Amino acid sequence: MISDNLHNVIERMAHAAGRAGRNPEDVVLIAASKGVGIDRLREGLSAGIRVLGESKVQEAMPKIQAIGKGAEWHFIGHLQGNKVKYVVGEFTLIHSADSIELSEAINSRAEKTGVIQKILIEVNVSGEKGKFGIMPEKVSAVTKAISAFHNVSLRGFMTIPPYSDNPEDARPYFRMLREIRDNVRNSGTCYGDCRELSMGMSGDFEVAIEEGATMVRIGTAIFGARKGR
Repeated sequence: MISDNLHNVIERMAHAAGRAGRNPEDVVLIAASKGVGIDRLREGLSAGIRVLGESKVQEAMPKIQAIGKGAEWHFIGHLQGNKVKYVVGEFTLIHSADSIELSEAINSRAEKTGVIQKILIEVNVSGEKGKFGIMPEKVSAVTKAISAFHNVSLRGFMTIPPYSDNPEDARPYFRMLREIRDNVRNSGTCYGDCRELSMGMSGDFEVAIEEGATMVRIGTAIFGARKGR
């Protein structure tokens, strides 16, 4: 089942990239594994999954201990400041740095442990109240501030558009994040490449790829519906 689902997702990703004139290999598939047990994760890895995305620290740590370097681990959920010490160095990439303060805490922990932690800035492109992420108009100031942190490597941006049953409704928000990324790169306010765009999930990843996503976070389309989702 997982193998068939994964094959279908990869095929759809390739078609979406083709429609946009892009190389499918330029888009990384992150299997969002919240709520998925270790045995099913191992099944997914055997089927070809290479990157796992976890959203909760307490759930992630036993999985990392069990599977270890059998996968590349990304942290894709909201990260609380008091959980930074568990995440830095354990995850290749943190997708959800949503403030200067959190980025500073990540940098401080990375300095103590002697690592360079890769992060993405989470942007609240829709401006929805109650949603995590930096407002678009503050992105430039935040990237400038983060450039002063020596143990953080800013690789790009992440967003979650408003929920909709119609994938096309997400297109303007994905396009906006791409434009934000391009503006930051052109203005030179990001120290580093800042090329990554983590956007698109099971319901809208094809639109995200058409709009420039370099990473898509897909759970349900691979693992099926999970408890609490």
